[in-house]
Amino acid sequence: MGLRKFMDKIKPTFSKGGRLGFLESTFEAFETFLFVPNTTTTRGVHIRDCNDMKRTMIVVVLALIPAFLFGCYNTGLFAGLEGFRAFFYGLVRVLPMLCVSYIVGLGIEFAFAQARGHEVNEGFLVTGLLIPMIFPVSTPLWMVALSTAFSVVFCKEVFGGTGMNVFNPALVARAFAFFAYTPSMSGAAVWYSDWTMMGAPVDTASGATALEQFSTTGTMTFSPLDAFLGFIPGSFGETSTLCILIGAAILLLTGVASWRTMLSVFAGGFLMALFFNWIGSTANIEGLDPEENASLVSMLTYMRDVPAWWHLIVGGFAFGAVFMATDPVTSAQTNKGKYIVGFLTGAIAIMIRLVNPAYPEGMMLSILFMNALAPLVDYYVVEANVARRKKRMKLAK
Repeated sequence: MGLRKFMDKIKPTFSKGGRLGFLESTFEAFETFLFVPNTTTTRGVHIRDCNDMKRTMIVVVLALIPAFLFGCYNTGLFAGLEGFRAFFYGLVRVLPMLCVSYIVGLGIEFAFAQARGHEVNEGFLVTGLLIPMIFPVSTPLWMVALSTAFSVVFCKEVFGGTGMNVFNPALVARAFAFFAYTPSMSGAAVWYSDWTMMGAPVDTASGATALEQFSTTGTMTFSPLDAFLGFIPGSFGETSTLCILIGAAILLLTGVASWRTMLSVFAGGFLMALFFNWIGSTANIEGLDPEENASLVSMLTYMRDVPAWWHLIVGGFAFGAVFMATDPVTSAQTNKGKYIVGFLTGAIAIMIRLVNPAYPEGMMLSILFMNALAPLVDYYVVEANVARRKKRMKLAK
C-alpha cells in the first residue's frame, strides 16, 4: 500500500535521533490513526484484538452521527428553512464550533504530549464532537474555545491525560460555560438563529427549551411525538431521542458502552419521576395560597402534571444516559457499581429538575456528581465482595 510505504519511509525522520525526533509523539498519533498499531505488549495481560483505543473512539463518533445530522436539520428548521436548505444551514452553523473544539482541544493535547514525551491520547476524538453537540448553537466561538481549553487542561491534563480524568471532559466544558456565562447557556434565548443566510430571517427561533417552558409557565407547547423525534429547541445534538437511541444501539451492539449503566439511568430517572408524580398528586395544591406560595405551587404542579416518561425524552436526559453516563473512564468499573451509579444518576437528574427551578435540566450536574462518587461506589462493591469471600473461606474451614 502506497500510504503505508510512505509512512515507513519518513518514520526514521520522526523517530528518536532523527532530524525531527522531537515530533515523535505527533507522528505516532497520525500513524496509529491511519493504521492499526503493529506493537505488542511485553508484560502483563495480553489481549489479541485489532481494536485499539482509536477504533473504539471512532465507533462512538459513528454512534453520534445520527444525532449530529438531525441537529443540523433541526437548527435550520427553527430558522424558518425546510429540506436540504435547513440541513445545510445547521451544518454551516455548527461547523465553526466543531473546528474550534478540535483545534483548541487537540492543540493543547498535542502540546502536552510533546512536552512530556508521551503518546498523544485518543479520547478527544469523541470529546471534540461532544462539546458542540451539548452546547446551544448560538454559543459564541470564543466561549467554546475557552470552555474547551479549561476542560482539557484542568479536567484531563492535570490528572495525567485520557484515562486518568475523574470527570467527563465534555460536561466539564459545559459546566464551565454554564456557570461562567449563564445567559448564553440557559434562559429565554438559549437557542436561536441570528444569521440572514439562504433567506432565513433574523431571530426567527428565540425561546426557551421545552424544560424551561414548563418549569416557568406550567404548560407544554410541544407534543410527545415532537419531543421524541427531536423537533424541539435545545442544545444542538440533544433533542432527538430517536437518533440518540440509534446511537445507543450501535454502542451496545459493538460492546463499546455498558447496557447496565444505560438501562439503570433510564430506570432511575423514570422511578424518581413516578415518585414525584405521586407527591404532586397527593399534595393539596388547591389549599395553598397561589400568591404566598407561588414557587411551591409551581413546583407541585410540575410534579403532578408532567408524566414520568416525558422526562426521558426531553432535555439532555437521553443523550446523557447514552453518551455521558456510560463513559468507561469516569463511570463505575464493577458490574454492580454500574447499576448503582446509573440508577443514582437518573434519579438525581430528575430530582434536580423538579426541586430546584434554577437548574431545569439536571443531567449535567447529576453525571458530574456521580463521576466523583463512582470510585467510592466501586471501592465498597469490591470490599463487600472480599468480605463475602472471606466469610465463605471461614465456613469452608
